[in-house]
Amino acid sequence: MLEEQSFLVSRRFSRSCDRENSWDCMNYRMEKIEIQHGKRLLESNEDDEVGARKLPKQLDAYNSLDLASTTQEVSMIPVDQSGNQRHAGDNSDTSSLIHSIGRDNSISALIRSSRSDYGALASLNKSFRELIRSGELYRLRRQNGVIEHWVYFSCQLLGWEAFDPTSRRWMRLPTMTSDECFMFSDKESLAVGTELLVFGKVFSSLFIFKYSLLTNTWSSGMKMNFPRCLFGSASVGEIAILAGGCDLSGNALSVAELYNSELGTWEALPNMNKTRKMCSAVFMDGKFYVIGGIGGSDSKLLTCGEEYDLQTRIWTEIPNMSPARTRPDGEIGMPVTADAPPLVAVVDNELYAANYAEMEVRKYDKNRRIWETVGRLPERADSMNGWGLAFRACGDRLIVIGGPRAAGEGFIEINAWAPKDGPPQWNLLGRKQCGSFVYNCAVMGC
Repeated sequence: MLEEQSFLVSRRFSRSCDRENSWDCMNYRMEKIEIQHGKRLLESNEDDEVGARKLPKQLDAYNSLDLASTTQEVSMIPVDQSGNQRHAGDNSDTSSLIHSIGRDNSISALIRSSRSDYGALASLNKSFRELIRSGELYRLRRQNGVIEHWVYFSCQLLGWEAFDPTSRRWMRLPTMTSDECFMFSDKESLAVGTELLVFGKVFSSLFIFKYSLLTNTWSSGMKMNFPRCLFGSASVGEIAILAGGCDLSGNALSVAELYNSELGTWEALPNMNKTRKMCSAVFMDGKFYVIGGIGGSDSKLLTCGEEYDLQTRIWTEIPNMSPARTRPDGEIGMPVTADAPPLVAVVDNELYAANYAEMEVRKYDKNRRIWETVGRLPERADSMNGWGLAFRACGDRLIVIGGPRAAGEGFIEINAWAPKDGPPQWNLLGRKQCGSFVYNCAVMGC
């Protein structure tokens, strides 16, 4: 990917694609935050959009493709059988994609290009557009171990943004369309495959909105087997598991189900050993773990976790797997539900937790089944009993998204640390002026 350039098509350019179909050229709004010489630079004008670039310049996106497998001189402009050049963005359909190297080599090159360039590539012709929108490229990327992790988060009731940690680009998603009931309800979010799922409440029922990376649109109408909220969830590849949660009456549940984003199906799994809500979940060592939460009719705090083996379909309880609470139950009259679910994440099959009260990072020793402090959280990672702070795994890094709670300081920071590099040394990836309370956050790897 070329540095200091963007090949995503701006909204002002999208009209040239509307003639052909509803594909919107992945017209994200983009804002770029740069960090130079260790100083934090903030772009305060969020209304500015990346200017539209002339299509010939968009063809420079091809420079980011890995064409080392061929020594031919590649023609970047599709050519029809009569030898006439076709202009990018027309209704032509070249089955070979990049004509000079053929379809297979074209796809091989596209797999290894940055997915941030796919929006511009989709504008070149119908074949590119259909290929990207079909999801085939993302399936092939997954099969070949080519994965880019983007962070999706919401600091507004219905607004979502994406952040690419590699290019350090910000992208604004289309605004979710819903009624006030859903807008003000508590929500859970989950990224799986090329989808972002947001769970909330509409009147007396639970509702799911789905954002598709392939079409850059929101849709609704998806149904779970066991509609609920406040569950623990995690994903790997195209599958996700949701466990526990509570019904509309607030009763904790032990149900679990698996969602396959490629098939669009929900599969009921065996129930957990305990009912639990406000829990967290991760994949680790090829198994699914649900951690902590509140269970039973007396809303008792749970310190155990449960391991689900996808091969044997058996749940096994693991004592003391939940990070210790940072304050005693009932302190200053606060109920156990006042604290956020455990802030946990897995990197390289190691489990980490954010101790938001002590501003510490802890690591779980799987052999001794204890938590040990390994370092500090970023200094600006403020929260309200853990709410408003995001702690996620992003490839081989842990990321923390949050901002100061002080009045008038409306911004968030994204900090990252790679555990393989030693004790926590947080690197500032981006800083953005917006609400400093993170309502929801998910990481999509595809």
